[in-house]
Amino acid sequence: MDNQTLPATTIFTDGLLDASVQHGVVRLTLGRLGADNKPVPAGLLVVPLVQLAGLTQGLGRLMQQIEAKIKETAPAAAETLPDSFTFGGR
Repeated sequence: MDNQTLPATTIFTDGLLDASVQHGVVRLTLGRLGADNKPVPAGLLVVPLVQLAGLTQGLGRLMQQIEAKIKETAPAAAETLPDSFTFGGR
């Protein structure tokens, strides 16, 4: 099965509720705020431990790009930041 045929699931998360490592697999329980404004599980992200460093480095680079885009936009119009932008040629 190639990546084109894998089902895609979108999970909205406000943060991380729990993390564990067992048998070389990292399980991250993602959370979101529920109706009562308390965190509830939103989904489970499962990553091979050997891939975790690459994933976190990629997220760190994304954060740097977002910060740079905000700084680039901020001097011109601090109150009119774009609602969205993309990276990586998309």
